[in-house]
Amino acid sequence: MALNSINTNLGAQVALQSLNRTTDELASVQKRISTGYRVADAKDDGAAYAVAERVRGEIAATTSANEQLGGAKGLIDVTSSSLQNVSTSLSKLKEITVKLADGSITTEQRTQYQAQAKELTNNVKAFVTDATYNGQNLLKSGGASVNVVTNGSGSSYTVAAYDAEANIFDGVSDANTYTAGDAAAALTTTGALGAAITNTLTQLNTFGSYSNYVDTQISFNKDKIDAMETGMGALVDADLAKESARLQALQIRQQLGTQSLGIANQAPQVLLSLFR
Repeated sequence: MALNSINTNLGAQVALQSLNRTTDELASVQKRISTGYRVADAKDDGAAYAVAERVRGEIAATTSANEQLGGAKGLIDVTSSSLQNVSTSLSKLKEITVKLADGSITTEQRTQYQAQAKELTNNVKAFVTDATYNGQNLLKSGGASVNVVTNGSGSSYTVAAYDAEANIFDGVSDANTYTAGDAAAALTTTGALGAAITNTLTQLNTFGSYSNYVDTQISFNKDKIDAMETGMGALVDADLAKESARLQALQIRQQLGTQSLGIANQAPQVLLSLFR
């Protein structure tokens, strides 16, 4: 091929190819800078993108599980608060029952103490029936246990319901009618009041354990999400400091390539001087 030709400009072809490569590289760098990702889609790195999408799905699922655990925590906390108030009321009822067990008090005093006992048992009933969160009550008769999702794999944890109406309130509901003998019997470990207090404390411990488990699981899920996001970032995130430096270098190369192509395009004009 002739070196001095007006039909084929080898220098311009080489300069154009180089400029096109630079422009393509510049577009890739600008994409990484604008998105913040080294792998923004499957075209950049199919294998890495597939892994990242799977991890994103696991992060979304684990986040969703934590939201459900948050709802369960609300229910458990409301139930625990109710039981705590029931326990306080039963402690006060025990004080009154001790007085009712005294056979030396007058009829008027007994009537007054029985009225106080009635108010306290009404409180116990109210605390149990009002322990509702998002339409659910774990303490009322007929309350259903709750299975809450704990992780992105769909595993569940059961929070068992407890019939506090039958096992706590019903045992002391007649405290306002206690005679001295009834009160003395109720105060024993196996008596109505003693059993109600024991049952309440047992459930306080149980729901405290539920609460600790949920708190621990939420914390673990958050740590897991952080770890997955860190790993995914290392896989697909762009090094913006590096990309910024490369952007400047490519911009200079593009300018030089443009100038080189301009010079190469002017080469055939030189041949005109041979015909003057």
